This record gives sequence, structure tokens and C-alpha cells, in this order.
Amino acid sequence: MKLLDPRLRADVARLFELAWPIVLTQLALMLMGTVDYMMVGRAGVAEVGAVMLGNVWKMGTVLAGMGIVFGISPIVSQAHGAGDARGVALALQRGLVLALLLSPLLAVVWWVAPHALEAFGQEPQLAARAGRYVAVQIPSLPLLLSWAVQREYLQGRGIVMPTFWLALGANLLNALLNWVLIFGHLGAPALGAVGAGISTAVVQGLLPLATYLWISRARLHAGAWVPWSRAAVELRGLWRILRLGGPVALALLLEMWTFQIATLWAGHLGEVPLAAHSFVLNLASLSFMVPLGISLASVTRVGNLLGAGKPHDAQRAAWVALSLGAGSMALFALLFVLLRHQLPRLYTDELEVARLAAAILPIAAAFQLFDGTQVVGSGILRGMGRTRPAAVIHVVGFWGLALPLAWWLTFPRALGLAGLWWGLALGLASVALLLVLWIAWRGPARTAPLEREAQ
Repeated sequence: MKLLDPRLRADVARLFELAWPIVLTQLALMLMGTVDYMMVGRAGVAEVGAVMLGNVWKMGTVLAGMGIVFGISPIVSQAHGAGDARGVALALQRGLVLALLLSPLLAVVWWVAPHALEAFGQEPQLAARAGRYVAVQIPSLPLLLSWAVQREYLQGRGIVMPTFWLALGANLLNALLNWVLIFGHLGAPALGAVGAGISTAVVQGLLPLATYLWISRARLHAGAWVPWSRAAVELRGLWRILRLGGPVALALLLEMWTFQIATLWAGHLGEVPLAAHSFVLNLASLSFMVPLGISLASVTRVGNLLGAGKPHDAQRAAWVALSLGAGSMALFALLFVLLRHQLPRLYTDELEVARLAAAILPIAAAFQLFDGTQVVGSGILRGMGRTRPAAVIHVVGFWGLALPLAWWLTFPRALGLAGLWWGLALGLASVALLLVLWIAWRGPARTAPLEREAQ
């Protein structure tokens, strides 16, 4: 294919059109957590520790629910491509039903957060404070999962701007509520970490309500809606989403806990390595938002084309997405190498920490290339509705290779933080390579679309 092939240009343009609002939405959601840390940090070290520890448990468990409702992604995107309004609408309705059914289970998991954190060796008082931060967010759980469903419903149909503007508004509201509830302004009590938790819960609760109003007023559901019926709670339909979403949840949890465990190991190396690790990981997380946006756009693009009966176009779009994901991370990798001495100074004035972070950034540059490729590859498989292979590859790459290798290089081989990052990078390389090989072997061109539901 020629570089200037009109079909390639169209694929790049469409992926870019879908991806950039998603990237900004992800950055806005990430910024909300950053603002929490910045504001609660002024309330004391113990308070920011509670928020950080609470979020480890919160995010490390809620991904199970989110991953499951993400099972509607290939159904929505392929049904939209096929012009199947009923299929799109039922996926939304069943996703909302599952969000309500999963919420009580996750609520129990959140409620036991202090006991779980204490069992993992955290100091009892800090675990209790983190538990209170998580507990006040329990009422918002069904609404948080419902918003995840709404996002997939809109994204799968190529509608990406509303969630960006709502995420931007959520940031402003969160900052205002933090100011009131953390520090006790406007007559409210100063609640510290608990105040940050209440603020987050209110924002998480309002987001799906605001999204519903936007969909309703702007008639974004036109052509993709049917009235509620018994079909929304049909066990076969719910099980279909669980079959697709279960592997997504597993893959997300494996990846999330790989990095949580790596951070705990960095803590065993001492305060300086932990700080350097945290700063480099934060830089990697910020740059990761770009290929993540491309990945989510690829779910929509590949799914729409498969649903429209254009498997070869979907295959071409998959290669374009992989190229864009790897290419964007190659640019970030170059910046990590060229600015390895300057970037750490944005985080710290401690020379020892900055020096160690600068030594790790070239390794993180290689890590970036593999991370960008693997997240886009996972998105392509999700758009195809083939979520199990991605989960298996994540088990092999993250828990079969990355963690054991990182531990061996860090401790028995005594390579310290560099060993930890080389282990993660090589594990990610295996995940990226296996996903690319799978897409070449069993990609969209060789995959039948998901079976459509009888009308």
C-alpha cells in the first residue's frame, strides 16, 4: 500500500478524529486524581497517604466491574456498523443492568478496604483512614459503572465530544468541592481525606446524570434506541456481555496489579528509589494517555468496519492504529531520553532522586514503545469481540514474565530499580509481540463479526 493511498489517509483521519477527544478525556480524568493529591497534600502527610492508599484499593478493584461492562464495546461498535439500532440499544440497557447487579458486590469489597489494606501490611491507622475515604464513595458506585456504560455506548457509535466536555466540567466541580470539604470553607467542616472522597463521590454521581441529560436533549440516542423491555434482563444477553467483558476485566486487573506490585517492590528498595520510580511512572502514565486514546478509537473503528461487513478495511485500520500507537510512543521515548535530566526536576529538588530517575528514563523509553503497541493491540481485539486471547496474553506477559523477571533482576541479581524497570519492559515487549502476531494471524480480515441477535 502506498503511503498516500486515500484509504490510508481516511483511516488516519478517522482514527485521529476519534482519538484526540478520548485522549483529552482520559487526561481530564487523570487530572482529577492529581488535583485531589495536590489539594489534600496541603491538609497533611497522613491525609494524602490515606487518599493514595485508598485509591490503590479502589482502582485495583473497580476495574473488575468496569472491565465487565466494557463487554458492550464490541457489541455496540459492530451493531452500529451494521445499522442494527436494536442491538446497540439492548447493549446499553443490559450494560446498565449489569452495572446495578455488580455494584453491591463491589460495595462489599470497598467496605472491607481497611481490613484488606491492613492484611497487606499497612499501618492500622493509615488503613482505617484510607478505608473511610473509600467508604464514602460507595453510594456512587452504581452511577460510576453506569457512566462507563454510557461512554461505551457513545464511543462505539463515534460520539466522543460530550464525555470530553463533561470530564472537563467534572474537574472544575471536583476542585471546588475539594476546596470546600477538605479545608472547611463556606461553613463546611474540614474533613481532609474524607472530604476529598465525598467530592469524588458527588462528581461520580453527577456524571451519568449529566450524560443522560445531554443524550436526551441532543437526541444522541436517535437511531440507536428501543423502549425498555424484558429483553434487557434476558439472561442470555447478560451472559453474552459477561463472556466478552470478563476477559477484559481480567486483563485490566492483571496489568493494574503488576504496576501496584512493582511500586511496592520499589518501596522495599528505599525512599529514594520509590520516589524516582513514582516520578518516572507518572511520566509514563501521562504519555500512555495518547496510545490509550488510539486504542479506544480502534475499538470503535475496527468494530464499526466489521459490523459493516468490511473485514479487510478493518484489518487495514488495525495496522494503522498499531502504527499510530507505536509512533506516538516513539516520540515520547525520544523525549524521555533527550530530557532525562530535565524531566525529574519538574518533580523534585532532591539531587539523588533526580539522578536515579534520569538513569531510569532511558529504560522507560523502551518500555513506552512496547506499552503503546500492547494497549492498541488489546483495543483491536476488543473491537473484534475476541477478548479472551488478550487476557491469556496478559497472563503470560505480565504474570508469567514481567513480574518474575522484575523480581529476579531487582533482588537476586541486585540491579535495583533498573532491574525492576527492565523486567517490566521485557514483559511488555512479550505482550506487544504476541498481540501483533495474533492480529497478523487471526486479525479482523480473518474474523467473522459477532453474531447479531434475532430481531
